[in-house]
Amino acid sequence: MAEADPSSFASPGCCRTHHLHLRCRVDFASRSLRGTAALTVRAERDSLRRLVLDTKDLTIHKVVVNKQDAQFVLGERHSFKGAPLEITLPFELGKGQDVVVEITFETSPRSSALQWFTPEQTSGKRHPFLFSQCQATHCRAVLPCQDTPSVKLTYYAEISVPNELVALMSAKRDGDLPDPEESTRKIYRFIQNVPIPCYLIALVVGALESREIGPRTLVWAEKELVDKSAHEFSETEAMLKIAEDLAGPYVWGQYDLLVLPPSFPYGGMENPCLTFVTPTLLAGDRSLSNVIAHEISHSWTGNLVTNKTWEHFWLNEGHTVYLERRIGGRLFGEQFRHFQAQGGWRELQNTINTLGSTNPVTHLIPNLKEVDPDVAYSSVPYEKGSALLLYLEQLLGGPDVFIGFLRAYIQQFAYKSIDTEDWKNFLYSYFKDKVDLLNKVDWNAWMNTPGMPPVKPTYDSTLSNACVALSQRWVKATENDLGSFSSADIKELSSHQLIEFLALLLLENPLPVSHVRRMQEVYDFNAVNNSEIRFRWLRLCIQANWEDAIPLALKMATEQGRMKFTRPLFKDLYKFDKSRAQAVSAFHQHKASMHPVTAMLVTKDLGLDGQTAQPLQT
Repeated sequence: MAEADPSSFASPGCCRTHHLHLRCRVDFASRSLRGTAALTVRAERDSLRRLVLDTKDLTIHKVVVNKQDAQFVLGERHSFKGAPLEITLPFELGKGQDVVVEITFETSPRSSALQWFTPEQTSGKRHPFLFSQCQATHCRAVLPCQDTPSVKLTYYAEISVPNELVALMSAKRDGDLPDPEESTRKIYRFIQNVPIPCYLIALVVGALESREIGPRTLVWAEKELVDKSAHEFSETEAMLKIAEDLAGPYVWGQYDLLVLPPSFPYGGMENPCLTFVTPTLLAGDRSLSNVIAHEISHSWTGNLVTNKTWEHFWLNEGHTVYLERRIGGRLFGEQFRHFQAQGGWRELQNTINTLGSTNPVTHLIPNLKEVDPDVAYSSVPYEKGSALLLYLEQLLGGPDVFIGFLRAYIQQFAYKSIDTEDWKNFLYSYFKDKVDLLNKVDWNAWMNTPGMPPVKPTYDSTLSNACVALSQRWVKATENDLGSFSSADIKELSSHQLIEFLALLLLENPLPVSHVRRMQEVYDFNAVNNSEIRFRWLRLCIQANWEDAIPLALKMATEQGRMKFTRPLFKDLYKFDKSRAQAVSAFHQHKASMHPVTAMLVTKDLGLDGQTAQPLQT
């Protein structure tokens, strides 16, 4: 029997979905998707009569099994898991038998997976816009499914949208045709032949245009952003080629990018064939393209080899961060890879300082029984996971040796969903001549203990030395020393190094207001558009209680909705007595136009739900 997924009602031990045929109509007036999901389900045991699917805020109109009406009941609603849909099959199934379960459904305008925009909320201001975000457990708010990453399926979809809009999905495009039922609409068709977990099903509908930026890559965005995006992401094919060289063949065919409206809650989302990205990456100088390297890497780690449950999320994210930095190392040199990895270690320190070093969500493998994966989400699986891999690389013979393991691991588990035990057993069998070294690893401390890891990898600190030196000058400076700073201090630093300089200051006690005022005079950080620099700079100002920065911080917290930026800015503004009331009022004012998951988490962060604040999203 497969281990149960605490985040899902579905029981893959009884039966598994292996194909979905989705037909639906996108209705902007009622903010709903209406249609049918035909699931091809295979019995995993004999005399199967009952099937349980995940749903969340769905209306179920009808269930038909192999053309026969079936009885169904929606179970009790759980606070974040939704409600189980229990279907009684009209006949018994034997082990290995397939059946097609066709469910007619409708989504709620409150669906936690879908964000609907009025035309005013888009760049073009003329047409509405819709996008989905199903990770971790929100596919059930789009369609009834076995919403667990332990189940993988292929899909075919037919999506009806107004004529003037374009629909895209996490699949290959399969043409479009007029909607036979309505002349003002057309139907877009999609095919995904590689089996994927449900959380990778994605849909976007809007006034989108595309530009070709490589032999297998289009970038999609609203007209106003498409050329800027094409420039920003022009290195995509070079990164794809390096990733293939490191990890093996790219099996998905197309690799397109889609730039979403600013409220998109993440840096990127690795939807197959169509990576979703935040417009906060549009720095103008391609300096934030490491997020693209990260999403490209997911094509192997996460999408091809997938965590079986969200407790093993580090298998997706730790390996992806490791691979992303290997790509960065190939593009910009090994010192740069180490610089990024060292920055990640500090990011982990920052997260653990915020969450508390005994907080159980800081385990590499947290227990998610009755814990919402959205609330438990942090940089821990990313940075603790990738630190473990870098430590193992150094223990087992260096980068060339370890990439051999990674490639073999991907080949071994491609198209499967696995847990940490599977990974560890494979690690031991691959390095069977180095078992004595592997036995020196304190696995329990890495996997099941809160706080920082037991061992710190060795980092080449060539590129970070200048950041450390400059940050220490500011920390130690007295009022009399402030005159010694000038714009020359940062002339030789890259934008990556400026990010690191500010990140180091955020790990220290807050600076006096005089210091941040002087920093603005000499470095003019207020004029910088790079979102990663701006975010850290504004946090530094608010933590120093500099009132001049309040309007700028409020603006950044509300003009974009990437949780990595929005949540810490709101928390800092709330902590500062001079801006607390403004923070609460700005949140209430913007809440309706925020992504539903962001709004839910900021409500907790500001204590507006009567509960204490929860982990910070990265």
